[in-house]
Amino acid sequence: MYKFLNDKFAFEAKQIDKKVAKAEKWEDALVAMSEDKLEMLYRKMGGDTARLKPHHFVSYLFNRSNTPDFAKLFDDTLRDIALSNNDVFAVKTDGGAKVVLFDRVSEYIADESKRDAFCRAIINKLVEFSFERIFTQKFDFYATIFEYLIKDYNSNAGGKYAEYYTPHAVARIMAAILVPKRQRGKLRNKACYDPSAGSGTLLMNVAHAIGENRCSIYTQDISQKSSNLLRLNLILNNLVHSIPNVIQGNTVLHPYHRDGKDLKKFDYIVSNPPFKMDFSDFRDELDSQENKGRFFAGIPKAPAKAKDKMAIYQLFLQHIIHSLKPGGKAAVVVPTGFITAQSGIDKGIRKHLVEHKMLAGVVSMPSNIFATTGTNVSILFMDDSNKDKVVLIDASNLGEQVTVDKSKKTVLSTEEEQHIIDTFNAKQAVEDFSVAVSYGEIEAKNYNLSAGQYFDVRIEYVDITPKQFAEKMQDFTSNLDSLFAQSRELETEIKKQLAVLNYE
Repeated sequence: MYKFLNDKFAFEAKQIDKKVAKAEKWEDALVAMSEDKLEMLYRKMGGDTARLKPHHFVSYLFNRSNTPDFAKLFDDTLRDIALSNNDVFAVKTDGGAKVVLFDRVSEYIADESKRDAFCRAIINKLVEFSFERIFTQKFDFYATIFEYLIKDYNSNAGGKYAEYYTPHAVARIMAAILVPKRQRGKLRNKACYDPSAGSGTLLMNVAHAIGENRCSIYTQDISQKSSNLLRLNLILNNLVHSIPNVIQGNTVLHPYHRDGKDLKKFDYIVSNPPFKMDFSDFRDELDSQENKGRFFAGIPKAPAKAKDKMAIYQLFLQHIIHSLKPGGKAAVVVPTGFITAQSGIDKGIRKHLVEHKMLAGVVSMPSNIFATTGTNVSILFMDDSNKDKVVLIDASNLGEQVTVDKSKKTVLSTEEEQHIIDTFNAKQAVEDFSVAVSYGEIEAKNYNLSAGQYFDVRIEYVDITPKQFAEKMQDFTSNLDSLFAQSRELETEIKKQLAVLNYE
């Protein structure tokens, strides 16, 4: 991150000042500038570029890497950059504290005698390359890099932070359905939200579909690690202006984003919330008068023997519905069991969506689409402006199964992704794949949102002669006679056995 910001600053400075661009070493040209000229340069830079001073440059540290207490100089430099740019790059907690951009890196090395060498090794690596040539790249380039980074991060985290990463196939499908091609380039000033943002993969895809300069991102996530990863994702994707809207905190208990006293409403909401989690320690706090409207279908109770199985996704889902603007759209990853449950909170949520006519549809995904969980998932799409047909898609038979890090994972091809997107957006009925049904039909099916419940039952007709018909009927009669005979023999045998048991 330090090197990225350093090179982004150099890239912007060269675009603004020809002398800097032509200098043999851009650092020397900036060091030679007066404070007034440097301040003017800062003012001309974009809002997503960190303001660096000459003693912040990588080259400055490299030239002093052999001095005593280099680790302290290294850490002080990172902290100074963070504090100098705190208004733009700091993530807030739900209590109002700021999580600055950089920690003191060397303090992670327990042996103090090795800290200088550690920081020296970092600087020696950073000075060898430049990010400048990639700053003209677009979203797909950075998305691929981030996917690589987060994959490695998760593998080292023992699965604890699996929520950070949503497969790009899922993210692309969600974004392409929420923001169809016909709407791209036409939207303005849209507020996009994820109450369990993780590293922000879903939001990055939606923001790219709308246009990074046409929307603002709002997030909350309980994990500081995920908030740091999200900040990196925003910086990579030209969404630095949204970093002040990144909140680290408990969305369910302390939702942060508000308009006055009321919770803020959003144009677009995407989320892959945790499905099961023990929230028994604050469950009763949620059961308040203030939360009656937000958790309209109820709050899950804590099972006596399996508190870690508490269905926290039900709370996130209700929070999302409550946070949606009139006419707004949302896409949420849910366990597939949610779409068919015949009682309880799940059914109450589905009934609410149908009665308020704010459903767009459901896509049931293949098993193992997430390598980190065996739970079958579906994507629930909401659209408060959709008062017509609801699209239900069964994509469970699509994809190819591969093995990733000893785990089975289903991978959709580009063509299969597009087939799902095109079918949904066209509200098309495809045999054994999709249906477009009315709200009344869903109500008649007890609010079931599984596509298979609406597929037509096909009856095949074959022309046969009267003789063939008589022969088939005779076969059926003979089979029935045989079965009845076997039944009578079994009945006689059972009675004999009962008589013996009664006698004994």
